[in-house]
Amino acid sequence: MNEALRDRSRMINETAEGEELMKIGFIGLGIMGRPMAKNLVRAGHELYVNDHHQDAVDDLVSLGATAVEKAAQAAEAAELVITMLPNSPQVKEVALGPGGIIEGTHEGLVHVDMSSIAPLVSREVHDALAAAGIAMLDAPVSGGEPKAIDGTMSVMVGGDKDVFDRVAPVLDAMAGDVTHVGAIGAGNIAKLANQTIVAVNIAACAEAFTLAQKAGVDPEAVYRAIRGGLAGSTVMDAKVPMMLARDFAPGFRINLHIKDLANALDTGHGVDAPLPLTSLVREMMSVLDGDGSAAEDHSSLVKVYEKLANIELRPGGSQD
Repeated sequence: MNEALRDRSRMINETAEGEELMKIGFIGLGIMGRPMAKNLVRAGHELYVNDHHQDAVDDLVSLGATAVEKAAQAAEAAELVITMLPNSPQVKEVALGPGGIIEGTHEGLVHVDMSSIAPLVSREVHDALAAAGIAMLDAPVSGGEPKAIDGTMSVMVGGDKDVFDRVAPVLDAMAGDVTHVGAIGAGNIAKLANQTIVAVNIAACAEAFTLAQKAGVDPEAVYRAIRGGLAGSTVMDAKVPMMLARDFAPGFRINLHIKDLANALDTGHGVDAPLPLTSLVREMMSVLDGDGSAAEDHSSLVKVYEKLANIELRPGGSQD
């Protein structure tokens, strides 16, 4: 375990003293879900886990979690069921479909969906679960895999404030910042705003450093010169070094960001909110999808600019 994770585990254990530990179902152990679930186990919670990938399930079981075959079984055993799934259809299926959370209903059960999905789907699932006596929050996250691992993600939550207060200590065990935004669906509205800002910021960084290199100036030197000023950002510090190193191992994949921007555009159309920059970056990501880069990190947006400018961005690079 690295030092940051040891510190995080120590902090969680100290925070958990005197707090009620919970039985938690956790459905979806992907890039984000697996480290999030691990942080809950380390905090002392009892987990019931399910995923299509057996190696992810086995990993959690080795830490003390219990494997279940269906979401309904997790719901029956737990007080709280967390889902961390790719998109709206998967959330609807796991929550409402055969063997879903709704079939494991019992008094006091709460479903917290931490997936990034369409806000209207969050509201649809919430209403169906509420009719069965299950409370629900939408609580998407931001920060990518590194912050999921060290437990410093941001979580934006929509739903009933009393329900939020009940589960906030669990969310705190996975995050550095947890904010109640408003009614159900508000969490995913906040996430769409976040994803729009991140996408446009990455594209702006790629555009700016392509300009620097084409003008004959070392893009790495430009990065060092401007990162401490107004142009500096968490996105710049996270993604520009990846661009310069040509390290596109996914912290957050292009295909997932395409999904988020599609949800943002659909929501914008529904409420008459103009999103021209979001639309442009969404189309740039489609170029990468067509080029076979869909599973790469979203920092690979720089490849679109490299193709247009006929360069490869690199430290010390010139336009040649």
